[in-house]
Amino acid sequence: MSHSQSQHFDVAIIGAGAVGCAVARRFALGGAHVLLLERGSDILAGASKANSAILHTGFDAPPDSLELRCIQHGYAEYLSLRAERNLPLLETGALVVAWTDEEDARLDALVAQAHANGVANVRRIGRDTLREMEPNLAPTAKAALHVPGEHVIDPWSPFLAYALEANALGASVVLNAEVTGGAFDGRTWHLATTQGAFLAHTIVNCAGLFGDVVETALLGAASFDIRPRKGQFVVLDKAASRLLTSIILPVPTERTKGVLLARTVFGNVLVGPTAEEQADRERVAVSEPELRKLLDRAAELVPALRDVPVTAAYAGLRPATEAKHYRIHRVEGRNWITAGGVRSTGMTAALGIAHHVWGLYAGDAGPIQSAPVAMPNLAEHLPRDWQRPGHGEIVCQCEMVTRREIEAAMSGPLPAGDLGGLKRRTRCGMGRCQGFICAGRVAELTAGQFADPLVAR
Repeated sequence: MSHSQSQHFDVAIIGAGAVGCAVARRFALGGAHVLLLERGSDILAGASKANSAILHTGFDAPPDSLELRCIQHGYAEYLSLRAERNLPLLETGALVVAWTDEEDARLDALVAQAHANGVANVRRIGRDTLREMEPNLAPTAKAALHVPGEHVIDPWSPFLAYALEANALGASVVLNAEVTGGAFDGRTWHLATTQGAFLAHTIVNCAGLFGDVVETALLGAASFDIRPRKGQFVVLDKAASRLLTSIILPVPTERTKGVLLARTVFGNVLVGPTAEEQADRERVAVSEPELRKLLDRAAELVPALRDVPVTAAYAGLRPATEAKHYRIHRVEGRNWITAGGVRSTGMTAALGIAHHVWGLYAGDAGPIQSAPVAMPNLAEHLPRDWQRPGHGEIVCQCEMVTRREIEAAMSGPLPAGDLGGLKRRTRCGMGRCQGFICAGRVAELTAGQFADPLVAR
């Protein structure tokens, strides 16, 4: 994307993950001259690419917390804007299932917490009602909370929409732009990046896994400590989706929300995540023992899943910190705002976080312009491009991705910067063969467009 390094921006946002893209949109809506910097070769290249795609209500969020306010604002704003931007919603509801007497005893407290958090339609249901709603659950399920408002969305298209909307309003998105240093002269930030130097009045730190590193580099010290938490996931074949309707959640603990089962908008079933502490912020790998534990747990919850093949497995890192709450604050006198420590609820909360950060910057001034961008649909329960005439060849047979979709993803104001970005824009290579059949054709269609080119085979 074109940009001028001599321009003076109102705000430079460091990190184009879910939160960074939402913040860029909100500032652009407010009329700010926005620079969005991303160290990766595409947006959502860090922690955000491995989100679980659940639209949370905040029923179990810490009461009276910033996290709760951001979740609920983000939830409401997403529902209000999704139709105009063609963003899918798979209406599933969720069930927090108790499998032991101890978990059953904790359900009433969760109901009370949900109601205190303003999620009034959460209710406890007994074994018989639970079996009617989800007949394929293991018979050892004792009771559950029904949370009707929890749903599943596309994990990536919303944030691309926010970045495209920001760009349409004049924001510059610069990729492969790792921040390597900077100084504040009392009025302006002078940033050094791997794409050159930039000037900005205000910095918003949305660097995710590197949020404390950025603070240390530019402010001299960090106000929080990132402690990466790896989450591994298993994606089950599309045949699994007929075995459950709701998102199946465990009774949460103080440390983790636990392993969930959920349909995806792509027609699969997701199992995960694990919660594994690790020091490395860059390397994230799957491990067979943990994946087998996820599969065993899925079969314990829904026995028929034991016979369903695995389509894919992946892992991501969440930017956990030494404290459980969001780390969002303004640094007085330094023209600096940090939005850090955003973990599993960040996808839902992103629009709410953006609203809050805008308030720290500009007060309560509302948006003064809008440029909604309609996204191509990737959801399985809605009409896809292959069902429309003139789509050209079907490049990815597993996921029914058309040449027209791939060509569109490789063009426009924010084209895919790498294979991961292409997958997130089209579903190409995400199916049963994991790109084995279509990789050569994809390499031909993307030749000369990726810095790290694909090799046809």
